[in-house]
Amino acid sequence: MREPALVPRLRPFTATIFAEMTALAVRHDAVNLGQGFPDTDGPAGMLDAAKNALFGGANQYPPGPGRPELRAAIARHRLRYGTEYDPDTEILVTAGATEAIAATLIALTEAGDEVIVIEPYYDSYAAAVAMAGAERKVVGLVEGENGRFGLDVDGLRAAVTPRTRAILVNSPHNPTGTVFTRAELEALAALCVEHDLIAICDEVYEHLVFDDAAHIPLVTLPGMRERTVSISSAGKSFNCTGWKIGWVCSTPELVAAVKAAKQFITFVSGGPLQPAVAHALDHELPWVDGLRESLQEKRDRLSAGLADAGFAVRPTAGTYFVCADVRPLGFTDAADLAWELPERVGVAAVPVKVFTDHPDEWKHLLRFAFCKRNDVIDEAITRLRKLV
Repeated sequence: MREPALVPRLRPFTATIFAEMTALAVRHDAVNLGQGFPDTDGPAGMLDAAKNALFGGANQYPPGPGRPELRAAIARHRLRYGTEYDPDTEILVTAGATEAIAATLIALTEAGDEVIVIEPYYDSYAAAVAMAGAERKVVGLVEGENGRFGLDVDGLRAAVTPRTRAILVNSPHNPTGTVFTRAELEALAALCVEHDLIAICDEVYEHLVFDDAAHIPLVTLPGMRERTVSISSAGKSFNCTGWKIGWVCSTPELVAAVKAAKQFITFVSGGPLQPAVAHALDHELPWVDGLRESLQEKRDRLSAGLADAGFAVRPTAGTYFVCADVRPLGFTDAADLAWELPERVGVAAVPVKVFTDHPDEWKHLLRFAFCKRNDVIDEAITRLRKLV
């Protein structure tokens, strides 16, 4: 029997690094800092709202676009950036941001279109572009003298062709932890306007920015309201990654197209969880402020420990992650160390090169997650010191 056409398109993106690393971590009782999800629950009020909805009869299909109270709460939340959305026509609730990105690409691109993807990238991006039948063009971040990973505006400009339809933008950025500056975003916006590109913006870490960094939604810049699909979710902001409640905000025309694709992927999801997320957006942002402060302290805790263990640590302005250079430890390829770490010292991490099309350019970096309890981070640091 002939192999289905989609299979070879997706095969390069079905690497099992996370599953294999998790299994290795379990086998060696390792502290798993490769997994990008927290080990504590979200705000109690949100959990109570979910319980009340679950036992209050909200267990059947929600409306296709999402429950109205959640769409209204998302609209109120976006007002914090100065952007207004009609909850009835410009907001769509999805099964997490991953589905939102896939549905957006399927809806808005087609065979022959090119999509610019910034490298390193969240691993679903390349697969979603392939499922849409489009072609990806990768432009890497560039590392500055201070170790910050910045946007390569000249590289992005050179990557645009007459076939370019969209660009995928992730800030705060996974896996590097960089947060794009206003100047970088203004240059990106000008490029989108000049070439009539759609910007698909993954903003799931929008609340998790540190120090003097600020999240600036690309949609707020001149000329971007009509060409931006803003995507976010509850998982990272409220420590509920397993709930998979995300959303899309855009123009009525673009949201209608995404909804047409989304309804044949999951149809709907998370009925009793949607009222709880609505509650969280309206009432639990002070809890998120405390989470951000806690994560900044955890970032500093882990970064200092990694430096003490011999790594060259890169700065992180947001997200759950910090990247560290393994070359001072005598390794040239972080993947080699990643496979050794669970058995050698009992810690798991992920090589950054698995998030790229150009692994040789990124092979010196490991990604560690600091969204863990302090005792977990401290134990990992204690074990990593054995490397020195």
